[in-house]
Amino acid sequence: MALILIRTTIIFITLLLIMRLMGKSQIGEMQPFEFVITLLIAELACIPMADSSIPLLYGIVAIVAIFILHQIVWLIDLWFKPVKDVICGKPSVVINKDGIDAFQLKKNNLNVSDLIESMRAAGYFNIDDVYYGLYEANGSFSALAKEETVSNSLPYTLVDLGKPDKKNLERCGFTRESFKRFLSEQNAHLREVVVMTVNSEGRVYFQKHGEKYKILQVEVKGQW
Repeated sequence: MALILIRTTIIFITLLLIMRLMGKSQIGEMQPFEFVITLLIAELACIPMADSSIPLLYGIVAIVAIFILHQIVWLIDLWFKPVKDVICGKPSVVINKDGIDAFQLKKNNLNVSDLIESMRAAGYFNIDDVYYGLYEANGSFSALAKEETVSNSLPYTLVDLGKPDKKNLERCGFTRESFKRFLSEQNAHLREVVVMTVNSEGRVYFQKHGEKYKILQVEVKGQW
């Protein structure tokens, strides 16, 4: 028991020193390669702590080796921009002046619901509360906000990249026929719709593939 305590203490001190040397990005938002390195260090630290038959030095050497690799990648990242784009990725603009960029969403394995969730976490509850929205290389969401929010009502997502949300459609008072009629009025097929949201005031955010978004007005059932 005492041996495990001593080994754990040594590994803990080693990890603390290495993480401090790696800089503040290891504590805050991490780039993809930093996230991988952090996972590797955690795994390497567990092995000598849990298995006393493995020499403690092996674990320390492996952790230091990972630190050296981190510094090499960091220097490459700092000096060569094309390599940086490959290693860390580039920001993706998912909302522009025309609305949502469906291609960028799919490229990043996201859908409209994921985007709306990120926006809510950042304090934006309507898609057109922002002029531009983007995902940074580290996965965080950033936005250029409009001066005032467009509505104080929380919208429901009715269509997400061509897929309808039947529960939300019913909740907002859309029947199968009335929804088809609405799409027909917009000269759109369901599979062409990037996003459609509606709030309790009947304010609709509607966007087709390849077109600028529209703000429409419909009658909705109930308040939320």
